Amino acid sequence: MSERGSPLGNAGSLTLQRNIIVALLIAVAAAAWAMLIRQRAGMDMPMNTPTMGMNAPLFLAAWTIMMIAMMFPTAAPMILTFHQVQAGRRGRGEAFVSTWVFLGGYMLVWGLAGVVAFAGAAGAERIAGQAEMSAATAARIGGVLLIVAGAYQLSPLKDLCLTKCRSPMSFILVSWRDGQWGAVRMGLEHGLFCLGCCWLLFLALFPLGIMNIAAMAVVTLLIFTEKTFPAGKRIATLSGTALLLYGAVVLVFPQALPTFPAAGAMAMD
Repeated sequence: MSERGSPLGNAGSLTLQRNIIVALLIAVAAAAWAMLIRQRAGMDMPMNTPTMGMNAPLFLAAWTIMMIAMMFPTAAPMILTFHQVQAGRRGRGEAFVSTWVFLGGYMLVWGLAGVVAFAGAAGAERIAGQAEMSAATAARIGGVLLIVAGAYQLSPLKDLCLTKCRSPMSFILVSWRDGQWGAVRMGLEHGLFCLGCCWLLFLALFPLGIMNIAAMAVVTLLIFTEKTFPAGKRIATLSGTALLLYGAVVLVFPQALPTFPAAGAMAMD
């Protein structure tokens, strides 16, 4: 038997493919981070408003780059597991689907979430402008959002979604669908669980500064550790408690919010 047709050869090929996928994910995520850092460096303080002063197409482009930067690293275990199963099917001569089809369904969920995020951000700016909201009031609303995000971290729905995201093979076994459309459906389903796991952490970025690179890095690290570390659920609980406490502090001391100097910018426009 040749090495190519042997289990050793197949294992070596799969390892190479996994390494290529990991390298691509890292490269794309790194490029996205570089773009975000460069974009943030060119922004002035008023850009800390929810829409960052962008129209819908520009906001969605920035949102997509942000999702690639933050979610590709955290989704890597699921992407690699899907590829491993599909590679096994290909090795057995069965029908298989490219991993990028699954990833397309996954990213579609986050793209649609960006549309909702822009609508909410634009609405918040409009309401704040009409209400002539002070910086302190806007910051305290941000504190409420942090408290809501913290409470969600402790909720049963968060726990359910996190459980799904922490067990890629279990998801594959329960949610498997054959064919191209099946892979898209699986990507959509996993994307929804991922969204359910993380969406309020992204909501917390609005009061912290949607283009606050440090806050984005912390949220990315938090999501990654929640999904991959053995103590992931404990980390989620601790982060939820921290958000609750921080939100309470902001309610009393609105200056504790990093966007406080720009929080009243919406009212001044």
